[in-house]
Amino acid sequence: MTRRRMLAGLGASMLAACSPRFSPKPKVSAGTTRHVEPYGDERLQRGEWWLPEAGGLLPTVVLVHGGYWRPTYDRSLEDAVAADLCSRGYLCWNIDYAASDRLWPATLDDVAAGYDHLVTGAFADRVDRARIAVVGHSAGGHLALWLSSRHRIGQGGVGLPASGSPRPRLCVAQAPIAALARGAREGLGGGAVVALMGGLPADVPARYAIADPVALLPTGVRTVLIHGTSDDTVPLSQSQAYVDDATRVGDHSTLRSYRGGHFEHLDPTSEAVALLRQALVDQV
Repeated sequence: MTRRRMLAGLGASMLAACSPRFSPKPKVSAGTTRHVEPYGDERLQRGEWWLPEAGGLLPTVVLVHGGYWRPTYDRSLEDAVAADLCSRGYLCWNIDYAASDRLWPATLDDVAAGYDHLVTGAFADRVDRARIAVVGHSAGGHLALWLSSRHRIGQGGVGLPASGSPRPRLCVAQAPIAALARGAREGLGGGAVVALMGGLPADVPARYAIADPVALLPTGVRTVLIHGTSDDTVPLSQSQAYVDDATRVGDHSTLRSYRGGHFEHLDPTSEAVALLRQALVDQV
């Protein structure tokens, strides 16, 4: 099956599966600076800094939006969370990236470059390199876990950290596609994993070996996975599988569940985001 046919086959059911039911309006605190900046030359190679009024080095959060890696969605999904965290003194870097309609490995390359921009961007001098967290929702949760594990990829691999790019201290994955090969076999998102990877695990095993977070364990990075018990977009079993595997190989990985679904992670008033804030307070 060609890549074009795979993408065409996702159809309306795919869009329904990952469409957010709400996109809360961000409550931007007085004194917040918002600054959009490119980290490359392509249209989607850009992000937005959210800088609080506080001075000095700041605990820093890299936000990675979800949407099953589809081109329909962008970083604005994370605006309300970015505004909330910024109001609490976090410097946020909210990134866009190439979607799954681009050829492999454009998505991973972009996310890697976006993260590495922390040390060269407009507010690099405000980033506390010892207190960096990467936070992602849904497909962004997969990418956040991958960013925390890419140092495990061998030389010549995809998305290796740039020279001087600090490893995150914490990864918070919100309802992530955390076990990529498993998600592909289960047809999550109407075939979204297969569209991202360009095939099933049996077709392109080398790709899954460097893109699947569970294949890159152990990472040595603390991870907190937050997942709703009634999530019907990404099953709770995805987070359970990751935490079980990570714990088995000696990583510090924790699952925090709450009564709710998939999109509460976008709402700062929700229990899901309260759990995110607690994870950041505990570790960053």
